Amino acid sequence: MTPAIRLLKKHKIKFNIHQYQHDSHQSHYGQEAANKLGMELNIVAGQIFKTLVVSLNGDNKTLAVCVLPVDCTLDLKQAAKILACKKVELADPQLAQKRTGYIVGGISPLGQKQQLPTLIDNSAEQYATIMVSGGKRGLEIEISPEDLATELNAKFAKLTV
Repeated sequence: MTPAIRLLKKHKIKFNIHQYQHDSHQSHYGQEAANKLGMELNIVAGQIFKTLVVSLNGDNKTLAVCVLPVDCTLDLKQAAKILACKKVELADPQLAQKRTGYIVGGISPLGQKQQLPTLIDNSAEQYATIMVSGGKRGLEIEISPEDLATELNAKFAKLTV
């Protein structure tokens, strides 16, 4: 059981777990989840969200999390504006792993070592449930966007190009 699942169980938040066999040769983790779970669960790629750790103003000590659909690209300028900083860039993968406690491709917005400020793309609000990483490759958590935002004290905003 991952920290993300333990957190949801502890707070009695409704969720479902979906697993698939991760291909170790695959490096586009979110797209892999969309391909493998999309057909099986009859959901669209826009319902499967990736978790990106970003650094603010080039400072590796100041990080935030952006949760957006796997088939979209993060608008770095928009994210910087929402996070009230001059510049946002993807954090170094090793730093992201160290700060969240998860490996790249399995970083969950839930149950991180230290909860970082979190933004969720507002497209999530159109769905009853969305999928986010469960804390390891091949494990997805299906949760309502509202429950996710509440648990993370996150803000919905337009984050994609």
